[in-house]
Amino acid sequence: MDILPHYIHQINPKLKHIYLSFDDAGNLIIRSPRISSREIEQLLLRKSAWIRRAREKLKEKKGRTGTLDTHSRIYYLGHDYPVSFHEHKKRGISIAFDGETFRFEYDRHDPARYAEHLDAFYKKEVQRIIPPLVEKWAKRMQLTPQEITFRKTKRQWGSCSAKNKLSFNTMLCKVPMECIEYVIVHELAHIRYKHHQKPFWDLVGTYLPDYKQHILTLKSYTT
Repeated sequence: MDILPHYIHQINPKLKHIYLSFDDAGNLIIRSPRISSREIEQLLLRKSAWIRRAREKLKEKKGRTGTLDTHSRIYYLGHDYPVSFHEHKKRGISIAFDGETFRFEYDRHDPARYAEHLDAFYKKEVQRIIPPLVEKWAKRMQLTPQEITFRKTKRQWGSCSAKNKLSFNTMLCKVPMECIEYVIVHELAHIRYKHHQKPFWDLVGTYLPDYKQHILTLKSYTT
């Protein structure tokens, strides 16, 4: 007898289709219009093989955050570091990184707040690291973005709008520096080519001949 996997069902009447995905903790998320429990059961049975494969693949990804505890490893610029937790009397949570360990100090144990502070750390670091690199590569490629923004996303490391505004995922701080530079070159190349056809990849390859290796490395990380 098949045992149905645990899932979180998010109902959105505006949706026309059913979508399956996983959150940072590896939970199966079902997004759909209002459907019956029977329909969900049938869907899970049909997709059981895909769910198993996807979940195993997700476990292999680097940089998964999930619930932070003393067994966690936090990725920063391509390396993983241990986490330590220390209770203090000051109100709130703080996070510090000394190059060897991520240290959380807290007044009240709250894993959700730890994740929020880690996200804030990543955002602050990416805002520090990326702008000078964009400036460096923009000069080399003679391509000028109109704006640079940063936000956490689940699907893209970066994007370039029709108006040449670049956006970078704050989770880029997890990956090696050479991969960050690849994402920057990739998005700058979209200022000239709004597609992924041969001229686009030729331009990327002109500046980063080993870009295919960077793509493979990025695929080993979760956003």
